[in-house]
Amino acid sequence: MSPAGRGPRGKQNTKSGRRSDLVVVGNVEEKCDCPACSGGELDPEQMIAELVDGAADLAGCGDPLEAELAGALFVAMAVAGGDDTVPAFAQALIPAIEARGNDAALMMLTAIGAAASAGPEQVAEAAVAAAGRLAANGVPAPAWARKLEQPLHAGPFTRLYDTEGTMSVLVGSFQRAGHEHAVMVVVDHDDCGAADGILVVDGADLPVALKDLRESGRRDGLTIKTQKLGAPEFRWYVEQAMQARAVHDAENGDDGSQDAPELVDEEDGPGYDVLAVLVRTRLAALPQPRKPKGAVVSGHGAGGRDAMAVLQQLAQMVVRSGDPSDLGLDFLAAGRAQPAKLPAKRKKTAGPPPVYQLKVSLRGAKPPVWRRLVVPGDISLARLHATIGAAFGWHGGHMHVFETAYGDFGRADRELGHREDGSVTLEQVAPEVKDKFRYTYDFGDDWVHDILVEKVLAPDPSTDHPRCTGGKRAAPPDDCGGIWGYQELVEVLADPEHPEHEERLEWLGLADASQFTPDTFDIEEVNRRLRALR
Repeated sequence: MSPAGRGPRGKQNTKSGRRSDLVVVGNVEEKCDCPACSGGELDPEQMIAELVDGAADLAGCGDPLEAELAGALFVAMAVAGGDDTVPAFAQALIPAIEARGNDAALMMLTAIGAAASAGPEQVAEAAVAAAGRLAANGVPAPAWARKLEQPLHAGPFTRLYDTEGTMSVLVGSFQRAGHEHAVMVVVDHDDCGAADGILVVDGADLPVALKDLRESGRRDGLTIKTQKLGAPEFRWYVEQAMQARAVHDAENGDDGSQDAPELVDEEDGPGYDVLAVLVRTRLAALPQPRKPKGAVVSGHGAGGRDAMAVLQQLAQMVVRSGDPSDLGLDFLAAGRAQPAKLPAKRKKTAGPPPVYQLKVSLRGAKPPVWRRLVVPGDISLARLHATIGAAFGWHGGHMHVFETAYGDFGRADRELGHREDGSVTLEQVAPEVKDKFRYTYDFGDDWVHDILVEKVLAPDPSTDHPRCTGGKRAAPPDDCGGIWGYQELVEVLADPEHPEHEERLEWLGLADASQFTPDTFDIEEVNRRLRALR
């Protein structure tokens, strides 16, 4: 967690990363015969032709994120050039790309339009319009373009920080078209809270990345804590960090010392400036930023931003309680994602409720940990919370939330935007087979459960509910530090020579490691706990 070799902003060799299979348009060969290197004359048409032809590699993108990152490279180039470059990019380069008229040109324009969706607006509009014209003329669109049209789902959000107050890491997960990734923004609090780097990782790799981060902190003698964030708080923290970074970069540029923009690193892939473009598109999809309680503001123009944050909170309160137009503040709440209207609760005259078969899977667990539960459709979310706790063996002493298409439900909390879960039923928030929603237990360890409605069955008065009909592996012990902490626990207990081996056994109350059996699933024990709830 501690930064190595801190120096003035612009003098650091900050590393940002992305997995190695990124498609980068226009890779430079080791032996370059371009005009700039060979001394020949510049041929703009040839350069654009080669640029567009390089975009043909995007056809094989399975994950639309790859195309977004390729587009972000060009957007970062436009932004890095200053105010004069953006209009030239939109008015000259975009039309030149369109003039190529082939599928590679359409792919490039689509990627640029997606990456520029959070700005610059002029570039986004030009790229989207040009791509639309090519498509109307019969140029085939890439398969990933349809995936980009699907909604972007966000969350959960986490802030990891060391108790010494030197560094923190802001982690946000995002899902689209069956693909999940996470952005990790490293914040240097000894550098005015400026963003020190950005990482983008596959969702499946996030637990390992967080484990590595915790181990790095431990090696540095730091205590790493975890704070669960709402989407508005996550956006606030990231925007503050990126703004502080931008101020430092501008200040360094005043004396001519500013480094060239971090576009692509030969080893690490996309640099900070490229990944910052991607992060801004993610932030734009989140609710308006809200300053978390107790958060410290950096010293770079924060006063005006704080005033706006206060107004935004006021606007959100008005939206919850009445008509925001009464105070003329509706523009402040614009773009805030509003949940769908909660369906009416089942009436007693409608007869017995259907029976739901749910598969509840622990996110990030490898090998998988899951439970198959059968519950009545009219079970309250509060009781479902207790049922899941019994099925996984959670103690139940921590906060929780159900994240659904109709809002977030848990212990009522205005600040977190959680509504009371005691009066809301399962069939209200997940009425159909294949409906999905999320349940998070313990905002420190962040045990995230994916809940899938597998079946909706006819009422069966002869069968007691809730009950468990299947599952896989033992659940992690409560309070062990989340998925990454559990993975570390398994490794420690498997190694009798590990310095923490005996300490972990004592914490679990075990005489020896043979009593720790994470690969077992005891359905009788689970149902015994569930019967205690009836």
